Amino acid sequence: MRNAAATALSTQAEPIAEPAPVTVAMGDGIGPEIMEACLRILEAAGASLAIDEIDIGESVYRAGHSAGITDSTWQSLRHNGVFYKAPITTPQGGGYKSLNVTVRKSLGLFANIRPCRAYPACIPTRHPAMDLVVVRENEEDLYAGIEHRQTDQVYQCLKLVSRPGCEKIIRYAFEYARAHGRRKVSCFTKDNIMKMTDGLFHEVFDQIAPEYPEIETDHWIIDIAAARLADTPEIFDVVVMPNLYGDILSDIAAQITGSVGIAPSANIGANGAMFEAIHGSAPPLAGRDIANPSGLLLAGVMMLVHLRQPEVAERIHNAWLATIEQGIHTDDIHRAETSRHRVGTRGFADAVIERLGTEPETMTPVRYNADAAPVIAPEPLPQRVAAKTLVGVDVFVHATDTAEALAGTLRRNAGDILDLQMITNRGVKVWPDGLPETFCTDHWRCRFMPADSCPVNQSDVVALLASLTEASVDFIKSEQLYDFDGKRGYSLGQGQ
Repeated sequence: MRNAAATALSTQAEPIAEPAPVTVAMGDGIGPEIMEACLRILEAAGASLAIDEIDIGESVYRAGHSAGITDSTWQSLRHNGVFYKAPITTPQGGGYKSLNVTVRKSLGLFANIRPCRAYPACIPTRHPAMDLVVVRENEEDLYAGIEHRQTDQVYQCLKLVSRPGCEKIIRYAFEYARAHGRRKVSCFTKDNIMKMTDGLFHEVFDQIAPEYPEIETDHWIIDIAAARLADTPEIFDVVVMPNLYGDILSDIAAQITGSVGIAPSANIGANGAMFEAIHGSAPPLAGRDIANPSGLLLAGVMMLVHLRQPEVAERIHNAWLATIEQGIHTDDIHRAETSRHRVGTRGFADAVIERLGTEPETMTPVRYNADAAPVIAPEPLPQRVAAKTLVGVDVFVHATDTAEALAGTLRRNAGDILDLQMITNRGVKVWPDGLPETFCTDHWRCRFMPADSCPVNQSDVVALLASLTEASVDFIKSEQLYDFDGKRGYSLGQGQ
């Protein structure tokens, strides 16, 4: 007669010959509880993993490492190439950086994949047909993290968007759709306002889309896209968008499936991958055995597919579906009308393990293609170097003067080559011909262009700044204005 341990493991597959090296972080808050539950399920299902456990997060921050990670941990991540991470806590204040952002950007994990699917038979939702995938750019946009305080009143955050970055993530979205039999890819931007940065993202999307003629495409302005996603998410399939929009809308999409606690996330790059739940460390729930491990578990399923262990991934995913289908739910998804048993973190893991080898009865079982390769987007195409011509300079000034007074000072001290063309405040033109109703701060963008359309060079910009310095003008930065192949490479002021 077999013992209890043998019975519990009786459904696992034959072990894979060579265990896959995986770096594992137990995390903070609820992290250790849900990771322990997930690792038990992976082991019982027959996952072949060589686990290298590392310490990151709050304890490392508190030990004096502002990035929350040590050199030895970087070595593990780079050597193993796969990171299974429980949620971590970023301490507030003190200049601590987000470890998630640091890892994603440092390791080149440019694509953040967040499937959001409804399970209406067992998790109540207003959107039973919802089944979409958010493909979020992961490295640039406002998450460049470049911020400055420039005046008493004004702070700045730089939004950086590159053509190679847009091309990588958009190609990945199409490759993902093709590999997974998805019918449509939608692009979300705000290029009616951010015409150059979001405009570039939209432009690249339109350039790449014809290479995938079998896939339907459309573009949405982000505000109405968010409204439609919250109201009628079934109209979307794969959605691709810049970093900040993707971060916000993927959480919204996950929540309207029934719970953010069931949503997984994969971060994919050319040389590595990280798998995690999309939710945070939830310190108030820590140590209470009530957290839902599903998001992290389904991230583990995505990891197993990535590691070419699709049979194990399929076994776990179907056991999870069977568990929730039978009404065995943690507190976050427990509802009187759909739940039969309220369980804690450990109890939920036990229930999934008991169902390994079974499949859901009312929901469609999951099937993973053993021959399918992980989706890795092709490298961006080589970019032609444009003819770049300096045509002027924006000088940003800290001053409490009126626009008229500031213009007088600047014009008297500009020299002979560059003329003051306009002044804007928070992007709105206030000189010449500004409106008295426009509210102004102490932060002014002052645009200088060459007089009589004569050529301008870097020395002319330096001479202008030197002259303004002598006049005690407190300029805080300058931004050169360029044409690229004769096309304007800078924005106009609102009202210009």
